[in-house]
Amino acid sequence: MIASITPIALPGVTAQQLDARLIRRLQSGAFSVFQLDATAYPGNSGSPLYDIETGAVIGIMNMVFVKGTKEAMLSQPSGISFAVPVQFLHELLQTTN
Repeated sequence: MIASITPIALPGVTAQQLDARLIRRLQSGAFSVFQLDATAYPGNSGSPLYDIETGAVIGIMNMVFVKGTKEAMLSQPSGISFAVPVQFLHELLQTTN
């Protein structure tokens, strides 16, 4: 898996060391999410999460686990990010047509 992390006004950064062992699917009452062993920052939400073997987009970067205060997010990132599976985007797009 590759997370394409694209901060606002900065060139894309790719976390290429992600693989199935580092990505965990979490079940929370409403829907599944991917938990990533990758650092993301404010502005990364909406960036694609790719399958490294097929190039298919499998998720959309959504949020970051913040340890401590929001101000510490930039200087002391947790390295834990979350992505919503792309199937939910497909479902959302179908309901808007």
